[in-house]
Amino acid sequence: MPLLTALVDNFNDNVIGANWGDSYGGVSEVGGQARVPLVAGAYAGYQTGRAWTLAGASIYLKTPVLPAASTGTDVGVHFMVTSSVAGTAIGFKINRVTSKLRMQSNVDYFDAAAVEITYDAVNHLWLRLREDGTNVYWDTSPNGSTWTNRRTLATPAWIPAAVDTCALDLFCYRDAGVTDFAAYDNVNTLSDGAVVTATGSGTMTTAATGAAARTATGTGTGALDTAATAAASAVYQATGSGSLDTDATATAGGTDHNDVDVQLGKPRSGWVVSAPWR
Repeated sequence: MPLLTALVDNFNDNVIGANWGDSYGGVSEVGGQARVPLVAGAYAGYQTGRAWTLAGASIYLKTPVLPAASTGTDVGVHFMVTSSVAGTAIGFKINRVTSKLRMQSNVDYFDAAAVEITYDAVNHLWLRLREDGTNVYWDTSPNGSTWTNRRTLATPAWIPAAVDTCALDLFCYRDAGVTDFAAYDNVNTLSDGAVVTATGSGTMTTAATGAAARTATGTGTGALDTAATAAASAVYQATGSGSLDTDATATAGGTDHNDVDVQLGKPRSGWVVSAPWR
């Protein structure tokens, strides 16, 4: 049993959603709003299929753009829950000619006991219809959060009987005047769901996008931490250069004294020769 409470749309994708499959009259979704044209002598509206239930449910929305009265004598913006019986419906009408907000429970398209108040574009920006098993309530709000009840009526019998057969119809009509449009928005939601793109800088504890950090490895001259390789027969003196992690190649220095032959001659006077040279 899909309650009308579950119908949510902020119209921000600029595509008429599947829930509005019975829409008619050239409606469109523009600038994050449901736009309904008012063309003289023609009806147009955003309308769901007949699959919803008002009993035990609530539904609210706002009307940010209203049409001009122009030269019309019947210019209306409607927010109605309709039954499967033609002319049986309940909801709101904003009359742009009389500047009245009408709260109506229609049978055969009319409610002799309807309640009308002077329309206030600020305080009546948001409209809500709800049913609690006993009564139906018509409420208004300037912000979608703080509500004022404008009419209460014992629940008509058709509402609990019309389970899964109601439709929401957001429709407009003008009998004459210049073509313009009305807009509906924020059905059962206060969120516009906007995506904001911005730039910023991050710290070590936040995510940030930046240039990659690179580690540079340099070369240097080593002494204590490098190994010098010397020629095998060299005097143990060598110099060399290398990076910190490489071996240095050294060039032998000094004089080679390996395998030296010593020649001993005949002793001369003044020499003292000890054994074994005697």
